[in-house]
Amino acid sequence: MGMSWSDVFRALALVLVIEGIMPFLNPALWRAAMREVSALEDRALRGMGLLSMMGGLLLLYLVHV
Repeated sequence: MGMSWSDVFRALALVLVIEGIMPFLNPALWRAAMREVSALEDRALRGMGLLSMMGGLLLLYLVHV
């Protein structure tokens, strides 16, 4: 069973919903968190991105096993 374009768009839609939860519920806290994140060095941001991607891949693997 392959992945279709509709699956990709569903995944993107879910990402947008999840990303929008925090600024919708608590914009002040979200803004403060973004200030903190923007102050991080590139290496720290890359590490966070790598961990996020690895966690997502692990979750996808566990869901499909």
